[in-house]
Amino acid sequence: MTHTTGSPGTDAALDVTALVARARAAAGPDGRATVGDIAGWETFPFEREGLRLRVLEDPVVPEPPRSDEDAATCRRCALPDERFAWTDDTWRLSAGGPVSVPTLILDPRAHGDLGDLDDAGAADLGRMIVRIERALAAVPGVGRVHVHRWGDGNGHLHIFFFARPEGLIQLRGLVMPLWTHHLPALPDDEWDAIVASVVIALDAGRTPA
Repeated sequence: MTHTTGSPGTDAALDVTALVARARAAAGPDGRATVGDIAGWETFPFEREGLRLRVLEDPVVPEPPRSDEDAATCRRCALPDERFAWTDDTWRLSAGGPVSVPTLILDPRAHGDLGDLDDAGAADLGRMIVRIERALAAVPGVGRVHVHRWGDGNGHLHIFFFARPEGLIQLRGLVMPLWTHHLPALPDDEWDAIVASVVIALDAGRTPA
């Protein structure tokens, strides 16, 4: 099947009502779909036995507002620079704790979401993602760095960076954020040293004023 890119004025649309109807038609007599192949992945954190999906609920339209939609009341905007591990004129990087795997969050100073970035801002975001990924990947013991953006809970753009521990192949791929909720926290001194190494790398890459 060939997919073409839509353009303004076309009749492209996602039929959510039909999507829900298809899902419910495929469900069992209890209204639940069968657990998909993901439960058989070697990386899936839970055993298949006893696992079941929730019943698919009706769509909520209009959707409830996310937190921090309005710049005037945005809590992320109001945070002082002292709450961040690294900042420059455009970006702020947080490294809160406790964390089970090294986890960093990148925010722009300017309030807005991903789609609000202009071309220059989008290019700068790409550069920052690469810089942070390189700095975190350079830490001994890090096997891979995962970069995530969901955007469903908060109106101020924020990008997550999760460092997968080297050799823990069970944490590969999309299931890693689930694993992070079930692993013990890193010791404070270990996490502080990792954050410091990332900050040093980012400082070394600053553009001279």
